[in-house]
Amino acid sequence: MAEQSVITRIGQIGFTDIADVLRLGFNDFRKAPQFGLFFSAVYVLGGFIMLWLGAGHVTWTLATSLGFPLLAPFAAAGLYETSRRLETGEPLTWRGVLGVVWQERTRQLPWLGAIIVFYFLFWTFLAHMIFALFMGLGPMTNISQSWDILWTPQGMTMLAVEFGVGAVLAFLLFALTAVSLPLVLDREVDFVTAMLTSLRCVSDNLLVMLVWAILIAIGTFLALLPWFLGLVISLPLFGHATWHMYRKLVA
Repeated sequence: MAEQSVITRIGQIGFTDIADVLRLGFNDFRKAPQFGLFFSAVYVLGGFIMLWLGAGHVTWTLATSLGFPLLAPFAAAGLYETSRRLETGEPLTWRGVLGVVWQERTRQLPWLGAIIVFYFLFWTFLAHMIFALFMGLGPMTNISQSWDILWTPQGMTMLAVEFGVGAVLAFLLFALTAVSLPLVLDREVDFVTAMLTSLRCVSDNLLVMLVWAILIAIGTFLALLPWFLGLVISLPLFGHATWHMYRKLVA
């Protein structure tokens, strides 16, 4: 690990770099598929467990889904560490990779995980408020049984506002974590410095990073459709690619 330092120079990237990091990410996945499959399997199994525990129960669904943002930084750390070892030529062993993930529990990753959880809770609260503002004065309707109310003008407006606000908040979370997660793994920096650095990287390369965020969102959404099974491929691919994007942005 490098000594603590302030990141002063941010790399400039272009749209071709997106294709480049995806190629590098795929190469890492191909060279060490066992690690990518292991960390993605955690998410796939977690998705099934969440559906099983929360089927028909909003409280259980919310409670179990909180585990996803809590586990996300640590699962990502495993993929980043795999790419880092492939890059530096260090031995790639289960003990080494999982050992780094375990050590991260006492460093800065838990703080980032906590921020992601609070962000998730804030969006859940805000989404319910938006729904109440548009639908609260109308007749009570159980949308889990009928979606007819969503196709009314009021319902369509509510969906548009939900989507717009959600997209802005999602991109802000992406801007805070796109570089900060691999940065705290790679260097001894505090999580605030890491998030500020991530914001600088995104703001200095806004259009390219916006396209990168949209690509990740679309890829992850499509991967969720076949019963989460697509995550077995998409998560390792984007996880490894994120490490290489970080390497291009932070010198």
